[in-house]
Amino acid sequence: MKITDLLKKDTIILDLKSKTKESVIDELVNKLNRAGKLSYKDEFKKAILKREEQFSTGVGEGIAIPHAKTSAVKTSALAFGYSKEGIDYDSMDNKPAHIFFMIAGKDGANNDHLDTLSRLSAMLMVDGFKDKLMNAKSENELLKIIDKQEEEYLKENKETEIGSDDLILAVTACPTGIAHTYMAADALKNKAKDMNVNIKVETNGSTGVKNELTDDDIKNAKVIIVAADKKVEMGRFDGKKVIQVPVAKGIKDAENLINKALKEDAPVYKHTGSTKSSDKTERTGFYKHLMNGVSNMLPFVVGGGILIAISFMFGIKAFDPSDPQYNAFAKLLMDIGGGSGAFGLMIPVLAGFIGMSIADRPGFAPAMVGGLIANSNGAGFLGGLIAGFLGGYSILFLKKAFSNLPSSLEGIKPVLLYPLFGIFLTGAVMLLVVVGPVQALNLAMQNWLNSMGTANKVILGLVLGGMMAVDMGGPINKAAFTFGIAMIDAGNFAPHAAVMAGGMVPPLGIAIATTMFKNKFTKSEREAGKTCYIMGASFITEGAIPFAAADPARVLPSAIVGSALAGALTMMFNVMLPAPHGGAFVIPVTTNPWLYVVAILAGSFVTALMLGLLKKPINK
Repeated sequence: MKITDLLKKDTIILDLKSKTKESVIDELVNKLNRAGKLSYKDEFKKAILKREEQFSTGVGEGIAIPHAKTSAVKTSALAFGYSKEGIDYDSMDNKPAHIFFMIAGKDGANNDHLDTLSRLSAMLMVDGFKDKLMNAKSENELLKIIDKQEEEYLKENKETEIGSDDLILAVTACPTGIAHTYMAADALKNKAKDMNVNIKVETNGSTGVKNELTDDDIKNAKVIIVAADKKVEMGRFDGKKVIQVPVAKGIKDAENLINKALKEDAPVYKHTGSTKSSDKTERTGFYKHLMNGVSNMLPFVVGGGILIAISFMFGIKAFDPSDPQYNAFAKLLMDIGGGSGAFGLMIPVLAGFIGMSIADRPGFAPAMVGGLIANSNGAGFLGGLIAGFLGGYSILFLKKAFSNLPSSLEGIKPVLLYPLFGIFLTGAVMLLVVVGPVQALNLAMQNWLNSMGTANKVILGLVLGGMMAVDMGGPINKAAFTFGIAMIDAGNFAPHAAVMAGGMVPPLGIAIATTMFKNKFTKSEREAGKTCYIMGASFITEGAIPFAAADPARVLPSAIVGSALAGALTMMFNVMLPAPHGGAFVIPVTTNPWLYVVAILAGSFVTALMLGLLKKPINK
């Protein structure tokens, strides 16, 4: 697809009337709308403004590329505008913008147009091209200039073999992956070519990863430049020198970045997360969708759970008007935090955001309705998970089923067809197929946990507590945490007590070790250890990550043993925890607060003592 397949005479403005950023956006949006490229003009404008809130698309050098990919677009298109006087567009270099390309990407369309638009972004970095655009006298002349430049660009930028001598690598990525990603890549490649430097640039754009760095590339590279404003796969760079900067820096400061790379003026990168393979799992597939649901559910879990816990302080049944301990404020707290408030939304929100992760905005409504059905019919947390995936994948199925409808019906898909059929399909499958078996499974699991002997409970607590320390916020930690919340939802408060204790131990144990064994830690580590007291007390296991990354062979075994002990002791002491989060602040609402404190401190001191024994004294 050529650029001029997207840019037409009726989407070109050679003499913009606008004087401000907002008015130029209005002028270009109206131009696209009059050309019949938009289904919902106001929604498209909102998407453009939302993108501008992240950071300005005024890329400097007199160029701005406002863009959005949304279902409000009828047909993917490109608008051009030129202002001789220039407009203040909050550009990177604080200079007025003269040339404007507004990109309208159609949500759900194939990615051919995005490849084309990435080419345009790169072409704008070519010397002289911008001047030719500004001097165009007519729409036809402008289109011919772009066609000629695109032809030259494609000839000059055929993939060539990169040599391994003095190779510099780079990765570029921006939140939307349409313009800045490719402009930064081309700025780095062009500057490297001028400096006679070998460079290979991987782009993480809307169409996926292109020109991916291989293991051999990384092995041979002296330095890697990462110019990114979104998460990229970093585990593969462990042990290499890495320069990390915002994507804008890659566009406007390419020469300085390459010079720093040539001088090897960069810190050695130490990866604190998972391995390369698990990094990829986190970015795609089941885990990504699940975590999108869990992360959006957490505010309801934390806020609602702590409000419920505070209501319990007045008495376990103090919210019930028929109970002798009835308290009006306890009832208010329970109404806000409980099943008719925050906790009632927990499972629908979990399901809704899983569906949205799978199928974007159209997946939200069917999945959320499925989650509400699960919540209302006793299918609980597990039913909500199934509803989320069912709602999301039902929309993907419908997108394929309706892909051959006439283009005139394109606008009604997201507002009528997807919600109507998506909600029906998800709801029908949930009520007819899912709810009954899941309800029975939940009941069986609850009966099994209630019938467990002390020895079996201790083993379960040992496993859950240890899981919280294995990867400190990673997939294993989240699996244990999710299981604990599911058990709270099912009415069994013991497993989550083990989970929270296990999650508090690693930072607390490290904090105690830095206090007791000062000769085993550097001054900066001892200072960081003070922060771990707060993080541990707040149930933020990730506070231990810097220590685990610096010395995994000693820190991880110490943390896992201490966390496993704490989890086992909470089960042995029969501690019940109705609040899903809060750390030390919700200990008073447990059934055995003092024994719970004993379990956490026992695990923390075991971790601290193991670290004291395993770590060698610091050589001053």
